[in-house]
Amino acid sequence: MKRFYRDVTIAQDESGWRALLDERPIRTQGLSTPQTVPTKAAAKLLAEEWQSQGEEIDARSFFHRDLADFALDMVRPERAATIDQLLDYAGTDTLCYRADPGELLFQRQQDMWEPLVNACEARHAIRLERVSGIIHHAQPSTTIATLRERLEGEDDFTLAASVTLASLAASLVVALAVLEEDADIPALFAAGNAEEDWQAELWGWDSLAQEDRIARLTAFEKAAVFARAVRA
Repeated sequence: MKRFYRDVTIAQDESGWRALLDERPIRTQGLSTPQTVPTKAAAKLLAEEWQSQGEEIDARSFFHRDLADFALDMVRPERAATIDQLLDYAGTDTLCYRADPGELLFQRQQDMWEPLVNACEARHAIRLERVSGIIHHAQPSTTIATLRERLEGEDDFTLAASVTLASLAASLVVALAVLEEDADIPALFAAGNAEEDWQAELWGWDSLAQEDRIARLTAFEKAAVFARAVRA
């Protein structure tokens, strides 16, 4: 598609902030909902994606627009289902499933994962079960209930970003850690990707695996930027 606009600006009204194309407001691709975001910082992210387009529009480059659309068209009308989806990651959180203590990978997991799990437990006053092996162990019902309450307090846009973060890390612990002000985003992605990185260190990286890791890290970082912007 050819670029059909000249100027990109942002504006605020009673419902929030919006990016404008030649002074015309944008709507979501799915339900044609007014694409209104809660902060000026988030509107700037949307505007920057439109401003960066050349003569031809690259639909693949609209990561933040797609997150905003997801929040408005999918999360907002189905908040309970979105929270259930996130809690599924808590029930099978990668950071809670360790190798057997006698394996070399176990120590890597302990070093990378245990501080994050301990911090999550302390921050939210919960207990998370650690498991050796792949046999599923349910997390305590009180833990799930506390995490549900925590997620219910988040806005639609933060929940949308959290779905992306949790899916890329296979971990709600990691997704929640991203929302903290002092979060080390590359380190958190590395924690979620620890087992794949371990295998690559042992057997070597192939070019497709490297490209895939870079793409997933980029998406993880952009979701983190979006989450911080909507909470600014």
